[in-house]
Amino acid sequence: MADIKLVETSLRDGNQCLWGALGVDTARTLSVAPILERVGFKAIDFTTSTHMGVAVRYKQEDPWERIRLMKQAMPTTPLQFLSTGFRFIAWETAAPDFMALAFATLMKNGIGRFALADPMNDADANVAVARMIRRDGDAYVVGALVFTLSPIHDDAHYAAAARRMAASPDIDALYIKDPGGLLSPKRARTLIPAILAEIGDKPLELHAHCTIGLGEQSYYEAADLGIETLQGASGALGDGTSNPPLERVVANLRALGHNVDIDDAALAEAGHYFTALADAEGLPRGAPMAFDAAYLRHQLPGGMVGTMRRHLADHRVPHLEGAVVEELGRVREELGWPIVMTPFAQMVMTQAVMNVTGTERYSVIPDEVIRYALGRFGRPNQPIAPDVLDRIMALPRAKELADEPGMADLPTLRKRIGTTLPDEEFLLRATMPAGQVDAMAAAGPAPRRYDPAPRPAMDLIRKLVARTDVTRLSVEKAGFRLELERHADA
Repeated sequence: MADIKLVETSLRDGNQCLWGALGVDTARTLSVAPILERVGFKAIDFTTSTHMGVAVRYKQEDPWERIRLMKQAMPTTPLQFLSTGFRFIAWETAAPDFMALAFATLMKNGIGRFALADPMNDADANVAVARMIRRDGDAYVVGALVFTLSPIHDDAHYAAAARRMAASPDIDALYIKDPGGLLSPKRARTLIPAILAEIGDKPLELHAHCTIGLGEQSYYEAADLGIETLQGASGALGDGTSNPPLERVVANLRALGHNVDIDDAALAEAGHYFTALADAEGLPRGAPMAFDAAYLRHQLPGGMVGTMRRHLADHRVPHLEGAVVEELGRVREELGWPIVMTPFAQMVMTQAVMNVTGTERYSVIPDEVIRYALGRFGRPNQPIAPDVLDRIMALPRAKELADEPGMADLPTLRKRIGTTLPDEEFLLRATMPAGQVDAMAAAGPAPRRYDPAPRPAMDLIRKLVARTDVTRLSVEKAGFRLELERHADA
């Protein structure tokens, strides 16, 4: 039986899956940091450039400050940044010198581990990014094998990608990243040995989701097969479309004979914190999901299924859902079997809806699908179907998008945005609207403490005080008494 290490995913992936990346801010992050530090995790799945953009856009908080403060609070547990290749905050492909600056600045501020997940599963692209990171720092680098189901994503495909990444001295470990929760225990029995046979002594990790109830069962199979590390979330942020719940995973791994060397009390405290936060803020709790065989065909993330249904309802054609699901498979094949993860999930779904609701298939083609065909998102897993590619390239819009300037190189951006700006501010202003960055700066330092316990009581008091028929309010508990009285001139 194996010694299994853990990566905690609540602050990044759990928050993204269940709370739309909006449920955690700097105060909520720092308040749980000392607890997470005590658990003994291999790493914390902490942030992405998307989350950094959310911090600026919706929270008016400095994401660089959040990283620095978190590193101070967790000096021994590495903080992980998930990278999707040559992109930072914006989905536009950035120049290598710009990305080198982004990675170096992330390391300078406290990121000690990078997970590289190229949306096209391009192993060479991951190797190039890893080389760039290690050139300017000594962070731990994990190369992703993004799992999906298609005729071309067989065990040999993943073994070849694993072999390419394992040969790189700049990649320390590999992980199977299963964003759709599609990896079954049966498939794990062939996939994991095929990968392990190619990577020598480099560790292999597994990151899966519980979307159709397969993720947790695959974790137990993976532990028997030689996986070194499993990634999961705590408390209310486990289960659902999120990652397997660590409290249950740890208990079951031990019952199955594996060793998990962590501080159990600290793990329980972390789970309690996230559950109390969910209850205090009215955020959803993850719950076990039933198996849904239809999901294996369309593979849309849970949030995208809701978006599809809302779109069809808005156009008064909800009865076309079955046709759209079938069309999703055809579109995905014609576009070269892109993995159904951001941004390709959105592209495939939108094109499928337009094909079903339009006058004919591909009569309307979104700009992002055209950019995909132009290679702006990397190299497709397989060539786009010739008739579809010809139709896309014949569009006048295709020529316009082909001629649009890409992201400028670093010297040009420096000159345009400001040569004296700190790297942190420069990177935000180069990828986000100036007004959003200005609003963040004007908001000042973010609060650093959060306690979910008083929130329900405070909400109740606010509601009662707002009522005109309440003139006197008394709140009592052991050792505490609060009296509020409304005066006639109030």
